[in-house]
Amino acid sequence: METVDEISSNQVERHSLDDVRIQSGSYLLELSLDWIVLRASENIHHLLGESHVTLIDEPLGKFVHSQALHDLRNLFSKLSGTTGIGRAYAVRLTNDPDLVDIAFQLVEGRVLLEAVPSEGCFGECFGSVGGLIAGLANSHGQALLDGGARRMRALTGYDRVTVTCGDRRSESSRGAFAGASDASDLPDMIGDTTGEGIAIFPRQVDETSVEEALLHAPDATQREKLEGQGIKAILRVPFSADGLVCEFCCESRTPRQPSFELHAAAELFAQMFAMRLALDKAG
Repeated sequence: METVDEISSNQVERHSLDDVRIQSGSYLLELSLDWIVLRASENIHHLLGESHVTLIDEPLGKFVHSQALHDLRNLFSKLSGTTGIGRAYAVRLTNDPDLVDIAFQLVEGRVLLEAVPSEGCFGECFGSVGGLIAGLANSHGQALLDGGARRMRALTGYDRVTVTCGDRRSESSRGAFAGASDASDLPDMIGDTTGEGIAIFPRQVDETSVEEALLHAPDATQREKLEGQGIKAILRVPFSADGLVCEFCCESRTPRQPSFELHAAAELFAQMFAMRLALDKAG
């Protein structure tokens, strides 16, 4: 029999799980390693044509094209054992003509699969990364940080980009913002801070990795803070350089459709920028 304290603890956990949501305009599936559906966002019927209730404990292959599943599982096999993010672009999961971009990651023995409408611009973001990094070849010290912030803003098109590395910081901004950037506890991507999140089913207490999703929804306190600063969209790219914890934080005054391709290109830029920082320190 549960004690009063145990019942109270479970009620807190249930409330916390109810608050875990995915951002509107995106979809989420939490899968077992055998790709059995464990959880689904309650809007998944718009993507797969089946109720979120119907999907639970069923193999994903029952609801998507066999070729799409084969391609995704092949990508996942290359990802297994790493902490990276796999991505696939312009994927047709069902007979619906609309294509989606997909990101998936392995978290605590579960596969988190997220999908957003495809933007159909595969390769455009990546093509500019090399040139942007090459332009930093003669920059050093603070000028290198300043140049990194400016070039990340050019790559992403966001209104403000802040790069922090240890106790060093630089900002590139198009006009003034109401407050300083502090996004350390936010999701990696927020498309619209005013949007309502989509619940995840089932909601009962159980082990879950949904909070690690790229597009998990910010809570009410986070949304209120961002809106007070005039921020409607965010793209975060953490990285490490020479043992220091660093991050690019990109912010927009207007909503931005989350893009897995842009996120991947920003990650690539950050990785190359980290190497440039290491070379600068060594020199």
